[in-house]
Amino acid sequence: MQLIALLLMLFSIPILIFSQIVDHLKKIDNKTGIHKFENIDFIYMINLDQRPEKWELSNKQLNPYGIFPYRFSAVNGWELSLATINDVGVRFNPMSMIGGYLGTSFNLDGNFERDHSIIEKEGQVYFCHRIAKGTIGIVLSHLSVLRDALDSNYETIWIMEDDVEVLSDPRKIPQLIEQLNQAVGKNNWDILFTDRNIRSSSGIEVPARGMAKRPNFNPENTDQYYICEQINDEFIRLGARFGAHSMILQRSGIKKIYDFIIKHSVFLPYDMDFYLPPGLNMYTVVNNVVSNYPKAPSDNGRPNYLKALSNHLLGQLK
Repeated sequence: MQLIALLLMLFSIPILIFSQIVDHLKKIDNKTGIHKFENIDFIYMINLDQRPEKWELSNKQLNPYGIFPYRFSAVNGWELSLATINDVGVRFNPMSMIGGYLGTSFNLDGNFERDHSIIEKEGQVYFCHRIAKGTIGIVLSHLSVLRDALDSNYETIWIMEDDVEVLSDPRKIPQLIEQLNQAVGKNNWDILFTDRNIRSSSGIEVPARGMAKRPNFNPENTDQYYICEQINDEFIRLGARFGAHSMILQRSGIKKIYDFIIKHSVFLPYDMDFYLPPGLNMYTVVNNVVSNYPKAPSDNGRPNYLKALSNHLLGQLK
């Protein structure tokens, strides 16, 4: 009986660990309307309730092409409780994890909510150095969308954030999907990005190579993260990528990313984490179609929407 009880306890541990993030994902209801496109089962756009202007601007660019994303009400990281944040982060175990470098933790004792220190304390929940609550909300938003796509049995989805800019006719995207299927095989790609790289605030493309550290993930082979190979006139194969503002995912990629982060907990910003799952096959277009809007306001590092709302109210009073 003692052996059975021990086995039951051991098997229940991963379930308890994995369920902590799942409990904080946002469920999606009322998915009415036309939110699909040729070769794409569903189109999502992640948008904070406090940023209706970004939703409107993105749709003004997409709707004329017959593209009508479903608005996912984003998880606002600035409204997350410290208990929730500590539920979803990496709880350090020096016996099975690698520490010794700077991380960030969110204290529950009320003193100095955010603490930057060496990752070394057993049982402490850590995130990457200087992560902000808004960034954690973005991770939970993307995971919520991926979970909905899995539950809905979608084969191909398009996820956008609300800072996109249409650079060329997006009606070519179904054809690009067909061309990628022919070039590498339908079962041999997980993600297709609709632009080469994320663009900085000055409009300069920012490529990524390599991987960021995680205390609980140490791949045997890091070659995957340095791939950058143009396979034909239309596509480039990538191993690492910044920016999750416009990505088309097949079910294989949805599952790889979702399972990886659920298993390893939240630690990095989403666009430094989604490409870590071993065996993830990522491609991007040679010619930009939909990219990020370089001058879009961001609420990742601080809740800038509060300032925007304050300015709006002041304008109404004048």
